[in-house]
Amino acid sequence: MSQKTVTINGTTYDARTGLPVSEATKPAPAAASVKPAARKAHHSHDVHTRAQKSHTLNRRVVKKATASSAKPAATKSPMITRFAPHPTNAQKKRVVSDIAPTVHPIAQKAHKKMAAKPSTHATPTHHAAKPAAKTAPKPAAVIKNEAISEALAKAPSHHAKAKQHKGPSKTPRILSVATASLALLLLGGYFTYLNMPNLSVRVAAAQAGIDASYPSYRPDGYSLRGPVAYNQGEVSMKFAANAGPQNFTITQSKSSFDSSAVEENYVKPKWGENSMKQIERGITIYAHDGNAVWVNDGILYEIQGDAPLSSSQIRGIATSL
Repeated sequence: MSQKTVTINGTTYDARTGLPVSEATKPAPAAASVKPAARKAHHSHDVHTRAQKSHTLNRRVVKKATASSAKPAATKSPMITRFAPHPTNAQKKRVVSDIAPTVHPIAQKAHKKMAAKPSTHATPTHHAAKPAAKTAPKPAAVIKNEAISEALAKAPSHHAKAKQHKGPSKTPRILSVATASLALLLLGGYFTYLNMPNLSVRVAAAQAGIDASYPSYRPDGYSLRGPVAYNQGEVSMKFAANAGPQNFTITQSKSSFDSSAVEENYVKPKWGENSMKQIERGITIYAHDGNAVWVNDGILYEIQGDAPLSSSQIRGIATSL
């Protein structure tokens, strides 16, 4: 028959219900009419709603774990072969003492050769070289002077440098200057040749005392022939054909006539009714058989000769003067 009560810290508890014996005397409900879950909930509620005493185990009563009850030590797996056994202190000392400094093979070979071949430059111990005495540093001024002297000694002489680097020859420069001067002279002569008739007319006009000019238009195949002639108040220039005997002369003289006076005093007495009158740019031109006459700004212009000048050529000459 099992024990019905349990004594803990001097208090007796019912082994079936877990309640103190004083409460366990109360009549308990029938086991068949109460469900297990309801009975368990009822017991739990009664236990936790009441103040409970400490149930800490007494260490003096609990027995120590024996070797048989301790957790067995982990055994080493037979598959682990990579790591060496843990060395002891004696093994550590032996390993450290056995380590020797390594020497490069080339250094070993050099040491062997030096040991095999006796040195011919060995000197006795009593003739050992004394350590060189330390010299005092040179002053900055001395070092500077020495550097300057060394640089001057290494530098080539001035005469040799002058011989090696000769200046440019003067002959090419003289030739270039002469060529440029000749080109300028030729160019000036060409322009002078082109402007010579105009310059000659300017000089002749200054000598004659009138405002004469050189025509900028000249009929094709005709050019100035001979010098520009002048008299007091009159300048004349002759144009001749380049491939024939034909020529014409342009005369410029001071006059007080107007176009009507020219017609009455020059055209009718000389050409009669056979003259042709044409006006170009405000200038009234009278022409007859390659000859012509007109007046402009107090200057009387005449064209005389045997050149077969057309009316358009005569107009071109008149408007270009």
